[in-house]
Amino acid sequence: MPPPGVCLSIRNERNRRSGRGSATNPDKFLDQDFDQLHQGYYLKNDLFIDRMFPPEWRSIGDGLLHPNDLARIVWRRPGTMVKDPYFILDGVSRFDVRQGGIIGNCWFLASIGALTFQEDIKKQIIPEGQSFKKDYAGIFHFRFWRFGKWVDVVIDDTLPTIDGRLIFVYSKTPNEFWAALMEKAYAKVCGSYADMNAGSVSEALMDLSGGIHMTFKLDEAPPDLWDIMDRAAKSASLMACGTPPGLSPANTVLPNGIVHGHAYTITGLMQVMSNSHLVRLVRLLNPWGHGEWKEDWSDKSSKWKTVSLEDRTTCLTIADDGEFWMSMEDFCKNYSDMDICSLSHDFLDGSTDCHWPYQFHKGRWVTGATAGGCSNYKESFWTNPQYHIQVETIKGECAKDKGLKNLLVSLMQKSDKRNRRLASNFHIGFSVFSVPPEYKGREGKFPAEFFMRNPVASTKKYLNAREVMEFFRLVPGEYIIVPSTFKPNETASFILAIHSKTDSHLLDENSIDSLKITEPIPTENMNDNDSRVTIFQKYTDQYEEVDAEQLQRLLNENLLQGKSPGFGLDTCRSMVTLMDLSVTGHLNHNEFLRLWDRVVRYREIFYRTDTSRTGDLSLSELRNAVIAAGIQMSDDLLNLMALRYGGSTGSLTLESFVSLILRLECMSKIFRNLSDGKGIYLQEKEVTNVVKQMLLSLYLLFIARNIYQNNEQ
Repeated sequence: MPPPGVCLSIRNERNRRSGRGSATNPDKFLDQDFDQLHQGYYLKNDLFIDRMFPPEWRSIGDGLLHPNDLARIVWRRPGTMVKDPYFILDGVSRFDVRQGGIIGNCWFLASIGALTFQEDIKKQIIPEGQSFKKDYAGIFHFRFWRFGKWVDVVIDDTLPTIDGRLIFVYSKTPNEFWAALMEKAYAKVCGSYADMNAGSVSEALMDLSGGIHMTFKLDEAPPDLWDIMDRAAKSASLMACGTPPGLSPANTVLPNGIVHGHAYTITGLMQVMSNSHLVRLVRLLNPWGHGEWKEDWSDKSSKWKTVSLEDRTTCLTIADDGEFWMSMEDFCKNYSDMDICSLSHDFLDGSTDCHWPYQFHKGRWVTGATAGGCSNYKESFWTNPQYHIQVETIKGECAKDKGLKNLLVSLMQKSDKRNRRLASNFHIGFSVFSVPPEYKGREGKFPAEFFMRNPVASTKKYLNAREVMEFFRLVPGEYIIVPSTFKPNETASFILAIHSKTDSHLLDENSIDSLKITEPIPTENMNDNDSRVTIFQKYTDQYEEVDAEQLQRLLNENLLQGKSPGFGLDTCRSMVTLMDLSVTGHLNHNEFLRLWDRVVRYREIFYRTDTSRTGDLSLSELRNAVIAAGIQMSDDLLNLMALRYGGSTGSLTLESFVSLILRLECMSKIFRNLSDGKGIYLQEKEVTNVVKQMLLSLYLLFIARNIYQNNEQ
């Protein structure tokens, strides 16, 4: 059985801090260890079958094939399809790949074509030493960058066939299988082969490199686009592009040979002299392996007669292999967008002397808590996550480029769905606000009135996309970056990445003093000791104690008096275990008084912050109630509370609110008492005793995890 979610989250956080998920130490996708699996199957002379992505219909997915065709699929290993299978034969080439006719995954295959030009990136994606000849055990692995970390993906080598032929990607050479196996590994990451149907080339380029990514809309391309492309071609970059969609979802081939709604690889750039005029040419590759541009600078164009023999010999290849040249002007007319993904910042401005520090932070928008929507929603915009960045003065050689852009900000949203096709992107964007002198040095979230000013930079549009980015210039100073969805109350995870040409310091304003609990001023009725004792004695047993059932009657009859549905028995049991210092299952006189004071205090806070007078706290009112209770917390903890207590109605009853604050206060004290100032470390017997005493619910474990993580940081 896998570890509980809380344990998994703590382990993942520790792994991240230790470097797990980096390019040199990728995370194990679905916890599958390639080396262990390979060695185990090889030593017992057996062939691996991947139970996490089994050779059956659910790995194909819904909607790709007619049920009759689905029933005809036979999963076969390469050794049963050809006599002499190779993983890679004569190197990896862009011409190896041929798109199958069933999945619309040209966006992924165009990115593979770009990958073949970059040896270092290729070695990262396709680990060396894999073969059908040596140490073969029917198991292979590939690596992809997924939402901020590298993952190592294990697969078996069974591939779906019909009538003995591969139904998805295949190689130009029948006995070469790296492309088909790589496609299978990516299908596993996406959830199924069907989950690869339709996508954006930017997504695949990021997943194949983890580099700096920029998208250019070619109808509004910058005047220096050619220079940017030229710099990218000379650095470790992947480049691809796409055509606008046609009138129907099907790929329509235009009379000029270009395919509508299709992705292409950019495979080269060239400047030639034609009739004494400089012409800039772009070389492109159709993932189909055929189908080319038919007009100026195509394979059979008369334009090639106007260039030197040397240029013609270098560039021109007359073959229907899907690769062709066209002018830069025709490129911008026929393609809608272009993407560059690079491991080097050099392509941004051509400067090789400047270091671009890179920082990123993972965050989350949660309905009712931190999903405030765009700045059109004045009352809730401030509740979005806020990130404080200090931009320093450019120094050294970089100072010469004072007019150039110095900040690239990227916002990527991540769905919680395992299957890619079930993910729904929201319209996302971000705004950047300059911090004036009166706000400098302020900690915590900035209030709503701060954001009434205009941002100094922002995304041009809120886009329904996995990622949005902007490249702009900021003068030295302090800034607040606010990522958001367009509409409020849209829940999603995100990654905010900042590439800065100057030294800059990114600080998550949501995690400052992640949890502080102070005692609020006692209310007057708490000093009425006689009345509290009288109430207590009315419900006690022969030992002058109360159990959970007695406590339930006491609270509901004396504290609520019909104003609420009342405290449930489970909640009262939880209260007893939290306040029962003697571990008897009952509350004595002093333990009850401590509990009564708190419940009375939290009840008054509840009714005072219920400004809507509904008898419940909305999640937006919860923030004020938590502050009134003397608690300062990060957005991460507030998000967790919203997810745990918000429910389908998005509101908290008095019972839920009291239970929440009691548990939070208790766990904070446990941490302070057991902590050495950095963390808590319990032996197995100590953990058992804590569990016995606290009877901790799953929610308590989640709270403990977050307190532990935030204090350890």
